[in-house]
Amino acid sequence: MELRDSGKLIIGAYILTRNAQTERHIRELAQCGIDLVICLEPNDRGVLDLLYKYGIRCIVTRVLPVAYEKQESRGFLNDILPLSRYEEAAASFEDHPAIVGIDLCDEPTALDFDYLDRAATLCKKLFPGKLIYLNLFPNYAAVATNTEDIIKSSLGTSSYQEHIDRYVEKVGLDYISYDNYVYSHAKEKPGGMFDNFRIVADACLRTGRDFWYIPQVNTRFEDFDVTAGCLRWQAYIALAYGAKAINWACWCGGGMGVDENGKERWFGGWWEKNVLDENGEKTAQYDRLKEVNFELKRFWEHLRPFRRVDTRLVGFSSAPDFQSYPLLKPEERLDLGFVKELCGNGADLAVGVFVKDGSPSQRALLVANASDYKDLAPFTSKISFRSDCRGVKVFCESDPAALERWEDGTFSFSLNTCRAALVTFED
Repeated sequence: MELRDSGKLIIGAYILTRNAQTERHIRELAQCGIDLVICLEPNDRGVLDLLYKYGIRCIVTRVLPVAYEKQESRGFLNDILPLSRYEEAAASFEDHPAIVGIDLCDEPTALDFDYLDRAATLCKKLFPGKLIYLNLFPNYAAVATNTEDIIKSSLGTSSYQEHIDRYVEKVGLDYISYDNYVYSHAKEKPGGMFDNFRIVADACLRTGRDFWYIPQVNTRFEDFDVTAGCLRWQAYIALAYGAKAINWACWCGGGMGVDENGKERWFGGWWEKNVLDENGEKTAQYDRLKEVNFELKRFWEHLRPFRRVDTRLVGFSSAPDFQSYPLLKPEERLDLGFVKELCGNGADLAVGVFVKDGSPSQRALLVANASDYKDLAPFTSKISFRSDCRGVKVFCESDPAALERWEDGTFSFSLNTCRAALVTFED
């Protein structure tokens, strides 16, 4: 499975612990629609064989030296981690056809971007054909303006925009990956998440990089469920911003380790209600994720021929947290020339604007109903717009979205919360 320019929507999952690596477990991964496992420690060649057998690929971790073994190492990798360590790692690496990527670093500070570019460039030569994997912070990480000094800042910059700008300037990787967990931080609300999408997706568009996004399938809070609607809400909005990979966190919640008495036991982590429990058994999240993953794959077949050129927001007048993010600029109605007066009858819409490669007269809008992000009070909205295009069609993975054309030239269709429709236009 190629990770770039394959035409596929990559659907991945983080963390496959040792108590979830039998053939049954790997088969259930494939049956859930997972293409890629991230952060796999390649200790057992038999597990790699099983992944390959079931068409799943992996990005392996702890092949390369861990960049941030201690918090104090942030900003000082050039001094404490000589590049020769990567050459030593490559010399002992055993390749396998299931391995498509090597994990380099998670959530680096911008102070290490120069170093990580040199490390990534070297690793591309040491591990030919492998994706060198680097994942970035979300925009709620600490910036230099709210810490004592830039060294103690997670981002190492004065703003998240500066962090991403410096990354694309310094690091020569052809994608941007980051995580943002809107259901696990009490202070985090959709406005911040949308601004994170805006900054990263626009940087990808500007520099020709792929956009990889890590949403959550679990929760930090025992009294809150990440429903199938919540999964859809995250994924469809990511697609509206041009995402090429959806990598869910987290398949397993913790890991098997050795306690102070030398006995192997389960260590928890990664919050609550993961896809598998501490015994490696499926939770309610498995069926939810399976349903959504295959829905996304079917939706992608319609979106595949198009590429994102913009994303616009419609509505959000009752979303006070958006006031903290003035560059989001929600509109009451959307006018793009080929489509006019698009609105959602009170719904909040994330609208991805796409064109068809090689055929600029064919355009598409991915309309995601972004109302009710916690999926607490679902409702159906009437999406309406005007268009002079002769060919207008709509596709939705939920109930068939019948496109109606009224005598006044208005088109309309129904769309439930946490769902999306692809509307195509041909002049």
